[in-house]
Amino acid sequence: MKTLVIYSSKTGFVRKYAEWIAEELRADLFPADRTHKSIFRSYDTIIYGGGLYAGGINGIGLIKKSFSELEGKKVIVYASGASPWSEKVLNEVRDKNFTAEEQKKINFFYLRGGFDLTKIGFFDRFLMKLLKMKIMSKKKKGIRLDGDETGMINAMEKPVNFTKKENIKELVDRAKK
Repeated sequence: MKTLVIYSSKTGFVRKYAEWIAEELRADLFPADRTHKSIFRSYDTIIYGGGLYAGGINGIGLIKKSFSELEGKKVIVYASGASPWSEKVLNEVRDKNFTAEEQKKINFFYLRGGFDLTKIGFFDRFLMKLLKMKIMSKKKKGIRLDGDETGMINAMEKPVNFTKKENIKELVDRAKK
């Protein structure tokens, strides 16, 4: 079984998972921006990882546009974000990014990553500052913040990293089956 791991990572958390997965599976590893769908022909299993941005998986278009090339192959996608894993987060991300038909063709995982404001570009930092203002205005109005909102405010002030190699176990096991 020949396996390819592709990733799109702005801050390094997705890349770290991709490196661990490739190491465990003895797979080839490529950044998404250096990959073309024609490469899929040479592999039996394709694993794609992307960071979450407003619930969307960064770079997932590469996989979505390539379903015809992926026919008959095992396709695994993982998304990584700062939110803690929960069935709710997993379902929301999966349902936002894939149609019901696409969901039948992929195995989807959520791997908790982290957040580091210093590693993102100007535009993304600007958007995060807007989000922070929105959350803080909610707090000023006396509205209680949920755990994700509190965590996001804290992460904007001090970077957080929740990546753990043990988080890839289920994904690696699925790839080996």
